[in-house]
Amino acid sequence: MRRFCIGKDTITYIFQTGKLNEWVKLTSIFNERGDFKSLCMILPDANSENSILKNIKQSVKNNLSFILFIVLLFSFRSSVADWYHVPSGSMEPTIMVGDRVVVDKSAYTLELPFTDVVVARTGDIKRGDIVIIDSSAADTRLIKRVIAVAGDKVALKNNVLFINGEKAALTSTNEQVYSEDILGHNRTIALNPIPSPAKSFNMVTVPKAHVLAMGDNRNNSVDSRYYGFIPVEEIQGKATSVAFSLDTHNMYLPRKDRVFVALQ
Repeated sequence: MRRFCIGKDTITYIFQTGKLNEWVKLTSIFNERGDFKSLCMILPDANSENSILKNIKQSVKNNLSFILFIVLLFSFRSSVADWYHVPSGSMEPTIMVGDRVVVDKSAYTLELPFTDVVVARTGDIKRGDIVIIDSSAADTRLIKRVIAVAGDKVALKNNVLFINGEKAALTSTNEQVYSEDILGHNRTIALNPIPSPAKSFNMVTVPKAHVLAMGDNRNNSVDSRYYGFIPVEEIQGKATSVAFSLDTHNMYLPRKDRVFVALQ
């Protein structure tokens, strides 16, 4: 072995053979009183380096199938499908806190694995789609429903949606739970009577290459009403189903009624 030491008062170079390289082990040397005496780097000799490289190559060879499996798995998750853990109730009652949601990452684009390079366009973002958003404005990932697409004129008046002049029909199904029907799309939303400035906004036109997205839990969602229009390039994929769900209010036990539930 070779040693390169930097002392407190002097600098000492001690080499037997070889050259300085990245295989460095850093050790601190102290005197009997515990005061700093020197800082040394322990370097392997040429034979040790060859042995390390040989061991690495052998390990790769022995585990090649597992390594390929891991690469393919992460490539699949990067470009084709992934899952998303829902941390908040902004999409209730459609999506619950604790849901693990399946995301179709190839629903709109096909990208090279581990990059943002788009190979092909595979579909259009539609009103009513539930999407995963890598939001630069929020500095986090969001799950929201697309309310309007490019060119749509949208307004919200006391929680009632207007899109391209059509008024949403709201039907009460339970306390604070409503069925919302507009432009052929029907979904269940949650509304509460608490006053909120987010219950209304004047008519806006969605610009090109953007969408307007909101949570189904209308008065408990931070969405386009706060962050503005969502650029389509920030949309990571379409949420298609709930794979499984853990009840955060009941010791994280599985919810038996939320296994492979399709999202609408």
